[in-house]
Amino acid sequence: MSKNAPGVGDPMPDIAMEKPDGGTVRPSDFRGRKAVVYFYPKDDTPGCTTEAKDFSALKAEFDKVGVALLGVSKDPPKKHQKFIDKHGLSIDLATDAEDGGLSDALGVWAEKQMYGRTYMGMVRATYLIAEDGTIAQVWPKVKVKGHAEEVLAAARGA
Repeated sequence: MSKNAPGVGDPMPDIAMEKPDGGTVRPSDFRGRKAVVYFYPKDDTPGCTTEAKDFSALKAEFDKVGVALLGVSKDPPKKHQKFIDKHGLSIDLATDAEDGGLSDALGVWAEKQMYGRTYMGMVRATYLIAEDGTIAQVWPKVKVKGHAEEVLAAARGA
């Protein structure tokens, strides 16, 4: 994540993303309630599937405390819908723009390395957004195991 990216206390950038149904969603749509926006690399990969299923399993608990959930990757909307259907996900997913999207504004679309190869990819990161649209908490470089529970605990306390 880049050093000049927005952090805790800063306004969440308000950039529209495409939903699987063809509509759009943007962070300001959640104004007046807390929201969790989590970024993940790719639909239907082991870690991303576990993370989406974990957030889906806790969706009712997030709903009880009035917190919206949104998962974001650069996968196309049709792929998101297949991912939702295949795994029975109950959370909303959105497609970030190829260039100049929310992940770019937050610095989570970044250079990564694997097996000696450098490429651009999504850093697994989560943002808790306060009712006023500011960033309340950031989890950079997330480890999937136990993450959804940790975010829920923070959302309850925020």
